[in-house]
Amino acid sequence: MARVLIASDKFKGSMTAAQVGDAVASGIRHVLPNADVSVVPVADGGDGTVAAAVAAGFVAIPVRATGPTGEPVETGYARRGDIAVVELADISGLVRLPSGEFAPMTATSRGTGEVIDAAITAGCRRIVLGIGGSASTDGGAGLLRALGARLLDAEGADIGDGGAALDRLDTIDLAALRERLADVDFTVACDVDNPLTGPYGAAAVYGPQKGADGGQVAALDAALTRWADCIAEATGHDLRDRAGAGAAGGVGFAAVAALGATLRPGIELVLELVDFGAQLAGADLVVTGEGMLDEQTLYGKAPAGVAAAAGAAGVPVIAVCGRNTLTAQRFRSAGFTAVYSLTEIEPDVRRCFTDGAALLRRLGARLAAEHLSSEFAAAPGEFGPRPG
Repeated sequence: MARVLIASDKFKGSMTAAQVGDAVASGIRHVLPNADVSVVPVADGGDGTVAAAVAAGFVAIPVRATGPTGEPVETGYARRGDIAVVELADISGLVRLPSGEFAPMTATSRGTGEVIDAAITAGCRRIVLGIGGSASTDGGAGLLRALGARLLDAEGADIGDGGAALDRLDTIDLAALRERLADVDFTVACDVDNPLTGPYGAAAVYGPQKGADGGQVAALDAALTRWADCIAEATGHDLRDRAGAGAAGGVGFAAVAALGATLRPGIELVLELVDFGAQLAGADLVVTGEGMLDEQTLYGKAPAGVAAAAGAAGVPVIAVCGRNTLTAQRFRSAGFTAVYSLTEIEPDVRRCFTDGAALLRRLGARLAAEHLSSEFAAAPGEFGPRPG
């Protein structure tokens, strides 16, 4: 009996990781009714990270927190024992901007700090923080303020939220934060190596993606420079050039400089959280995927991490995706035996979004027939004729 492990990321804007896995599993079982198929949703540290943890047995804990522009959002974290998994994207991310309107100068990471604070209050002492998808460029200042830091101007008054406000920063008081976090350990999922400031920093590289024009990028970079100066004075360490400091608008910097966090690749962390190694034992095939399989996939995205882990265990890996731009030579060199894309069987991209589950069932049937069964058992019907 074939044993298949499906460990896919979401198809962004279309299906969750769990929905992708269920659709592929349905297609496989259509061909091989007795197959042992397990679905283990994964993520790369961005959106979907908490969902992956919950699917792996963590408990979802709801929290109301401050969104990136100050409005309350209903969000939460995932908990198992004293471990809390927090996902910045769902709290302070671009998806939380009202009506999709950017706020490059004023958006804050405060809400992410509030969720972390709630987890600590509930007794969690190990925080795993995924920081992809941020809407702010505030250097993580809002996050630190929610955990007890005070950011003061020259008159001793608290400055406002957002990256632009850091230009008025004079001193930082970390006493309450240090007391609050004395026995708390932080690990941050981070897949970029940008420094905090300069031409490759948070404002210059990611500011335009968050709505900042040229003048605003320059102002934000200057404000982040002031922020780094003050943090260095308060901590005795200057970590603005640390690889990953510029992640999530500078949240990576705040995490390492003020929280003592360890930065690790997102998919590596998630695979540990879902106990992927144990799930992999005895598998004949692993299926992974994401919406777009391209060169970026090979640099820290979930499918590449799954392929590396499965490959190390000697288990073949197949990818499913909405669209694939990799050559056969390229994806094989990355550890994928084969790639199946929705656009192979449905060139209308709109239908790939609206009918993705049905199309994935067809791909699941096809890969089962071609890689797990000596003959194609499915007749035209629910999944249609054999594609390709």
